Amino acid sequence: MKKVFMCVLALVMGLAMFACAATPAPAAEPAAPAATEAAATEAAEATTVGGYIGISMPTQSSERWIKDGNTMKEILEAKGYTVDLQYAEDDIPTQKAQIENMITKGANVLIIAAVDGSTLSATLDQAGKDGVKIISYDRLLVDTEAVSYYATFDNRGVGRLQAQSLVDGLKALKGEGPYNVELFAGSPDDTNSFYFYSGAMDVLQPLIDAGTIVVVSGQTAQADIGTLRWDGAVAQARMDALLVANYTSVQLDGVLSPYDGLSRGIISALTSFGYEPGTENWPVVTGQDAEAASIKLIIAGQQYSTILKDTRDLAKVAAGMVDAVLAGTEPEINDTTTYDNNVKIVPSYLLIPYTVTVDNYQELVMDSGYLTPDDIK
Repeated sequence: MKKVFMCVLALVMGLAMFACAATPAPAAEPAAPAATEAAATEAAEATTVGGYIGISMPTQSSERWIKDGNTMKEILEAKGYTVDLQYAEDDIPTQKAQIENMITKGANVLIIAAVDGSTLSATLDQAGKDGVKIISYDRLLVDTEAVSYYATFDNRGVGRLQAQSLVDGLKALKGEGPYNVELFAGSPDDTNSFYFYSGAMDVLQPLIDAGTIVVVSGQTAQADIGTLRWDGAVAQARMDALLVANYTSVQLDGVLSPYDGLSRGIISALTSFGYEPGTENWPVVTGQDAEAASIKLIIAGQQYSTILKDTRDLAKVAAGMVDAVLAGTEPEINDTTTYDNNVKIVPSYLLIPYTVTVDNYQELVMDSGYLTPDDIK
């Protein structure tokens, strides 16, 4: 009996142990995701929430384009966009390749200041069909339907301001006239050059017709006075030739220059020819872009004026256009008639340019923070 009892007891204990083993253990609470994983996810979302924006600028040889590119990049990155900023160094194939690479990498929006606005149409047409939004920046992109908007200044107004500052300088420094003047225009492959020239001739042509302004060389057509790639060395060489051919016995009173880089080349030619800054015979020379080197020349009395186009404001306008096209809304536009790119009228926002002289450079350029005291030391 004792043996039987022990066997029964062993059987009962075995069954009890089996039942305990079969009962599932309470499920452990799920572990919280690691802080590093959360941070990585948040960082990934931050780089994609705004989209990928390609910025294509023409060159770093001009101070203003460096300022444009860096300002736009800073503004857009602060908004949460991923920004790819590229400079083409005034080479058309390089810019085309850079833009195509941005498209391949998935750019949602392209902001383009073209080396030559007529050379990108096929690339941009395809990009537009693929859903890429395109904003023309400062220089108009032509021969393409794909351009959504144009951010720029009143470029014809820029030309008028340049010409008027030339006339004002001549009257202030050279008496009643008539005045001997030479004309320079910008690069033939930059659409802005035509607007600058047209605006300048709005002011100058009536004075030329009246004999108040005399272009001694006779070169007034844009085809004769254009400066390829806005190259200061090209402007200097042309000024050298004009002086030798026309001014060995005639006084030059003024030069219409549409850009500060050209102005500096022209001033170098004038100095080499024997004109002395600070004297009565020194010609009135205009400019554009309020570059630091030319503000120094204005202070020194060698360049009479320049045109301030505050690129900080232009960058803000372009960034606002990016926000709008990605949100499917319309950006602020103030011109729907002026800029025909040969395919359509491109809706535009035009900012206001300002004439800068020695009398107001402190207020317009320095006090506004466009340049710093260190820039003009």
